[in-house]
Amino acid sequence: MYEIVFFDVDGTLYSEVDRVIPNSTKVAIKRLHEEGIKVVVATGRPHSLCEELVALGIDTLISSNGALVKNHSEVIYKSVISQKTAHELSSFAELHGHGISYFTDSISMNGIGVEEKRVRSALAETLGLIDYPSKLNTLPEEIYCICLYADESEAEKFIGNFPQLQFVRFHDYVMNVLETHIVSKSQAIKRVLDYYKIDVCNSIAFGDGGNDLDMLEFVGLGIAMGNGDEKLKRKADFVTKKASKDGVHYALTQFGII
Repeated sequence: MYEIVFFDVDGTLYSEVDRVIPNSTKVAIKRLHEEGIKVVVATGRPHSLCEELVALGIDTLISSNGALVKNHSEVIYKSVISQKTAHELSSFAELHGHGISYFTDSISMNGIGVEEKRVRSALAETLGLIDYPSKLNTLPEEIYCICLYADESEAEKFIGNFPQLQFVRFHDYVMNVLETHIVSKSQAIKRVLDYYKIDVCNSIAFGDGGNDLDMLEFVGLGIAMGNGDEKLKRKADFVTKKASKDGVHYALTQFGII
């Protein structure tokens, strides 16, 4: 019997077309709660950009691609990027003219790419942001994740210069940058399962991007959205309809969960 469902946000809970949560998905979440099944978000977003989901009764949030896990205000787990790494990466990005964003409980950026179409499009498509985030003047002590704005070829110089870091692409022009290989959505899910004392066999995960692959392979039932990454869909246990076509609700009814 499935006891817990983990959802990615953008392109999964949120429609890939208009970046809003379809009514059918809201109904599905309500039904899961009524059935006593826990609902958890697992996203690359910073914690502060998940407030709409809290309003849906989702209390446990995995944010910053697994670097921060909270249940209400209780911190279950956090992994902080060192000041040394943050400074070195920031300097390298500035030298090569690349935008980077810093995920604390909120989001800020380095001020590069304010007018660049690729950066603005990526912010809208991955975080639903219309306005460029505030420029960070002083690095905060607790940075959970850094996002690099670069395509595949541009990112090579970063990957080569920082072999100790983990670069996880989740958009054509954005990569999560994490300091340790034990930070991932799947590792965060393991911590949530331990917290609630739920066996992994009784867990489900929905996702659409490359940074969802590890969690779909880890859980008992991994479901890829129809609008998802092709590699993800090949690896998933089940491919549902697109997020915009009621994919979440469809899959949960197909498996008799709701």
